[in-house]
Parts: sequence; structure tokens; C-alpha cells
Amino acid sequence: MKKAVQQFMLGTVMNNEKQARETLASIKKSGYDGIELCGFMIHPMGLVVRLLTKAAGMPVGKGGNLDWHALVKESGLEVVGLHLDLGTLEKDIPACAAEAKFYGTKYTVITGMYRFDYGSEAAVKELAQRLNEAGKALKAQGIELLYHNHNCELRRTESGVPAYEILLEETDPDYVNFEFDSYWFAEGGADPLYWMQRLGSRMKLWHINDRGSRVRGASMTPILKSDSMELGTGNMPLDALLEQAKKTGCEGVILESHRNWIDKSPVKSLQLSAEYLNERV
Repeated sequence: MKKAVQQFMLGTVMNNEKQARETLASIKKSGYDGIELCGFMIHPMGLVVRLLTKAAGMPVGKGGNLDWHALVKESGLEVVGLHLDLGTLEKDIPACAAEAKFYGTKYTVITGMYRFDYGSEAAVKELAQRLNEAGKALKAQGIELLYHNHNCELRRTESGVPAYEILLEETDPDYVNFEFDSYWFAEGGADPLYWMQRLGSRMKLWHINDRGSRVRGASMTPILKSDSMELGTGNMPLDALLEQAKKTGCEGVILESHRNWIDKSPVKSLQLSAEYLNERV
């Protein structure tokens, strides 16, 4: 199983070529094998997108003009996947497939839907068919399609069935498989181990994160807000999840912490999480 880092957590430390080179070198030195790229971070990005991601607490930086192909190659890392939105993919599947090949990855990953009603069974079934069609077209180009979850897929549709269950049932494993994010399902109140077992060998990649609180000493109230944590420092059942991932042949475990990094540094955070992964993978 390959170990990688998601580019999304690195926006603040990849604003220019020097920063990007240093950050990629730190990833490699920490023991990771690769990086997972975000389509909207490897191309020039509009001001509105930058402002919205910054407002959400996850700034993506200004690295869209950098030569990511050259930077990643120089670092010795490999690209384990390329995140895209479904609309971009559907507009030009051959171009998206060509970009994935350019970076040397076989996986294009859909990162969930925006302004989408996951509570509508009809809408979710239609989404599954769109994924099937896109996955079939990608496969003809030699690229595989994965779907990445957040917590919205846990919404129950009118029939009481979670949207994620419908996506599993309605998508064709020949054309659509999954990149499972265990943090978001735990955040949504689900048992991530159950869903890993439910996915089985359809989980090709795994987004890993831990979840807990950094509060030390007395707290104002008995209720603490939990957030992203370095691996092994929170309350996620990571050892059990890792064993399940190994059992089903998951090809890559990808760190993606969203914020709340130790010393406010995503690089220090990924280095600390690497200690957990290097002992077990």
C-alpha cells in the first residue's frame, strides 16, 4: 500500500516554486511515496475560488501557475490520483484522461457534488448513472474513475436509505469505484469500519485522518469541539481501519487533514502523521 499526501492540505505552503519544492522534499523525506493532486490547484485559479476556500478555513494558495509535473518528478514522488469535479470531467473526458496520464496516475477522483440534494433518491440515482457513463468513457481511455465521499452522502433519502448506499448499489464496479474518506463518515456519525467492509475491494484509495481535540487543562464547558488531528493522536479506530484496508487490497492511503495542524503547520502535521504510518505500512 502506497502512502501519500493530498495536495489540498498544502495550499498555504505551496504558493511559489521555492515553497513547493521544499514542501514536496519534506513529504518525500518523511517517508511518503506520493501526492494526490487537485485539478483546481494545478491550474490558474479565480479569485472567487481562492476567497471561498480561505473563508472555509482551507486556503488553496496561489500555486496554480507552477509546473507541477516538473516539481513532482523532481521530488521523486508519484501522483497517486487526480481530483476533479464531475462537471469538468463530463465536458472533456479525453482531455481529463490525458491529464491523468500526463501525471502518471490511473485514477481520476470525483470529489463529491456541490449544490446537490443527497436527500433525493431520484437525484442520487441520476448521479450514479452519470458516474457510470463517465467511468465507462474514462475506461476506454485507460483511466479509472473513483468517487470520494464527505459526510453529505450519509443523508437518508425519502425511502430511508443513505445516499451512499444507493451510489454503491447503482454504480457499476467495472466503471466506478471508491476513494473512501473515513474521517468524514465518522464526523457524520457513521461507523467507518462498517462502510469499509461494505465497500470491500471497491475501495481503491483511502483518505486517512484522525479526529479529536487539542484542548489541554480545564475547559469552559464539558462539551468540546472535535477537529482534524495528527494520526494516532485522536480517537479514530485507525489500527482497525488500516487492517481492513490491507485485507481488501487498498492501493493507497492518503493523508488529508483539513486544518487544526500542530503549530499551525501542515508540514509539521504530515511529518508527525508519517511516524504513525511508517510503523504500520
